Amino acid sequence: MDAATRDPAEALAAPSSLRRRAPLRYRRAVPGGRVFDVMGDRPLGGRFRAVRRLVTIAAWTLAAMPVQAVLLALPGRGKVRFARFYWQAVAFLMGIRIQVAGERRAAPRTLYLANHSSWLDIIVLGATLDAAFVSKAEVGRWPLIGLVARLGRTVFVSRSRGRTGEEAKEMRDRLARGDSLVLFPEGTSSDGTRVLPFRSSFLAVADAAAVIQPVSLGYDRLGGLPACRRDRPVFAWYGDMSIGPHAWNLLRYAGLRATVLLHAPLEPGPSPNRKALSAAMETTVAEGAAILRQNRPPVPLPARWPQPA
Repeated sequence: MDAATRDPAEALAAPSSLRRRAPLRYRRAVPGGRVFDVMGDRPLGGRFRAVRRLVTIAAWTLAAMPVQAVLLALPGRGKVRFARFYWQAVAFLMGIRIQVAGERRAAPRTLYLANHSSWLDIIVLGATLDAAFVSKAEVGRWPLIGLVARLGRTVFVSRSRGRTGEEAKEMRDRLARGDSLVLFPEGTSSDGTRVLPFRSSFLAVADAAAVIQPVSLGYDRLGGLPACRRDRPVFAWYGDMSIGPHAWNLLRYAGLRATVLLHAPLEPGPSPNRKALSAAMETTVAEGAAILRQNRPPVPLPARWPQPA
């Protein structure tokens, strides 16, 4: 009768002999202190790797700058080839392996249109393509980075409407001289989960190019394993992120890989208008980026002509 009238909570409680009177304390099973501990948290993990990479990249940059400055004053394509070699060395020193799928065009006057998610895109595409970049004017005022961009023959564009015609003329002149350019038609970097809408104003100089080639870029390996959605902030640089902390965090990782998908090129002539061409390029680049995000085999997409309305 007493058992039936007891409180259910008391009935389910453990006997007093089995109740824990003091918290459990565990002893370290694997010997080793702060230096040789292999089982505990590693807040210092990768810092030595990041410092080593920063030092070697800075030394390589300081050594390459006078070489590129001399090549800029000389005729020929030595300045183009050395710029690509410089970015290849930077990618190697950063521990980034670059996988390229598709055909690289050796012909000049190619306009490359690529998605944009990080400052890493400059390094990866610079190591892959013999082309100069089109960048916002603010980059030219950054310490050291702006000087490297100028030595790389970057075309700087502003958001001022008064200079739009002048900057378009500079890009046309560069294409007319046989240079190839890399454009990011999104106009800004994204979080890597999607491709932002292309701005058709960026294709105002498309008719000056011999061909237009869409390019999809993705970062699909981190620590040697397939990268997933939670890993994208390691690579993507967007919003109000500061480049210093973002670069420091990235340089601590090993096993990085970027994949560049070079789709079939198009001739700008048959395009009915600039907006239709922009929409066609956006569709191709977005589909290729989705392939890379899903870790599917990278296969270049065929040329897709813009359809008239």
